[in-house]
Amino acid sequence: MTDSIPDADAVDAIAAQWRRERPDLDLEAMAVLGRLARFEAVARREIEAVFTAHGLQRGEFDVLAALRRAGEPFELNPSVLADTLMLSRAGMTGRLDRLESAGLVRRSADAADRRAIRVALTEAGRALIDTVVTAHIDNETRLLSVLSAADRRELDRIVRALLAGWERDSPQSRGRTRAQLG
Repeated sequence: MTDSIPDADAVDAIAAQWRRERPDLDLEAMAVLGRLARFEAVARREIEAVFTAHGLQRGEFDVLAALRRAGEPFELNPSVLADTLMLSRAGMTGRLDRLESAGLVRRSADAADRRAIRVALTEAGRALIDTVVTAHIDNETRLLSVLSAADRRELDRIVRALLAGWERDSPQSRGRTRAQLG
């Protein structure tokens, strides 16, 4: 699986140019982050293609997935949804409007507090998210299939450590929960 790692890639070519022009620079971090950025761009394109094939945008998938993960009865308060997805209330309203128009979610008064609203998956929404999440996970598995199982576990460990350090030390992350950070 990892036998096919090339000796050099586009990031190496960029680093070689910098080494030639600025031999005083330590380029290790630039190379690692450059490769992560290139992978993220490829992965984003491949992942969004799955959503598009099912008539969804990424944000709509995220709403449907959050409702599905909530478990029976597959409903949440719009504010909880917005917080979970780190969206403004206005941004959440727009997504919910599109999903409701498509018949994938239903908004109704909260039985416990009629001033509050609940958002629930419709049967069509649940069927769609179950189909799309399966295709999405299959696609993500395919994206990492060039790595052995051991390499995937090691990559997960390394990225988890990187994120944990950033979340702990970054001023932008202070006061936010891991769930809010994504």
